[in-house]
Amino acid sequence: MCDRDYMALALELAKQGCGYVAPNPMVGAVIVRDGRIIGTGYHERYGDLHAERNALKNCTESPEGAVMYVTLEPCCHHGKQPPCVDAILEAGISRVVVGSGDPNPLVAGKGIQILRQHGVAVSEHVMEEECRKLNEVFFHYIQTKRPFVVMKDAMTMDGKIAAYTGKSRWVTGEEARAHVQTKRHRYTGIMAGVGTVLADDPLLTCRMEGGKNPVRIICDTRLRTPLDSQIVRTADRVPTILATCVENHEHRAYRAYEKAGCRVVRVAENESHVDLRELMSALGSEGIDSILLEGGETLNWSALKCGIVQKIQAYLAPKLFGGRTAKSPVGGTGFPDPMECVKLKNSTVTRLGEDFLIESEVDPGVHGDC
Repeated sequence: MCDRDYMALALELAKQGCGYVAPNPMVGAVIVRDGRIIGTGYHERYGDLHAERNALKNCTESPEGAVMYVTLEPCCHHGKQPPCVDAILEAGISRVVVGSGDPNPLVAGKGIQILRQHGVAVSEHVMEEECRKLNEVFFHYIQTKRPFVVMKDAMTMDGKIAAYTGKSRWVTGEEARAHVQTKRHRYTGIMAGVGTVLADDPLLTCRMEGGKNPVRIICDTRLRTPLDSQIVRTADRVPTILATCVENHEHRAYRAYEKAGCRVVRVAENESHVDLRELMSALGSEGIDSILLEGGETLNWSALKCGIVQKIQAYLAPKLFGGRTAKSPVGGTGFPDPMECVKLKNSTVTRLGEDFLIESEVDPGVHGDC
């Protein structure tokens, strides 16, 4: 096996922390001595041992003189855990192979520098693209302090998210819907508009076995979420934020929401809606590093226009609904000229049963004027 093979194994280990380590990165580590794997580990839960220390703890023999493969640069600062570089040096590791650097200003090359200063050979950039992709959320969040926003929609091949009657169950098949649950587990928050709550009365929880519920964020400009909605009735069990522009003293049900377990967050108003940029800053300051946007056409348009979306996940079903009034994923006024559109890049296609998932990155810098 070569460096890439061991790093590929470390990546697979890292993925096991998905949904449990945020806002920290997913990290995996493999320790090899004389061509034999003697220790493996990954960051399992936020606040628990980091991947490097777990791998050292799991060693079946002395790691002195061994090689460690780690998907992200070892940390060199005290957080909830002590620096991993200290553990590596104490163990006598002779060489460290790193997938990607850590953009955290507290690390950012310093971990690698310390290792080299103490005589440890360091190889960098092994499967760097794959390692960076795994932690796209962490890289965005640590650099911007704002959540990484993924806009998800499910539509037919003629671009409809519901029939003209408003009925939308179900656009896609079971396999695609199950895949959505893995994303609800993956991302820290899930966001929808009050229109979706009024139309569908959704739960917005994770139905994956062993999965973690995301923090529910409802954009509710005028605070119209029904007190008897599933969202409010389960707010004592699932963290729920109502983002509104209404002042406390202006709404008689304000305290009723809070008594039910909701947290009402007031933000400024922008074009008669919640100011999404201000909301992203507020959520980021609370450690919400990522959001799955499951909004309707109005909220989706506002999010794209404001430039808060980093990624699109479009589930495409081989169906045709038709209908001039049937809704599409993005509404609003739209862009007046094709050259002013939101541009996407680096698209991939995955087949899920009879459906397809098209994932694309939003090209930054071509929108965001709200």
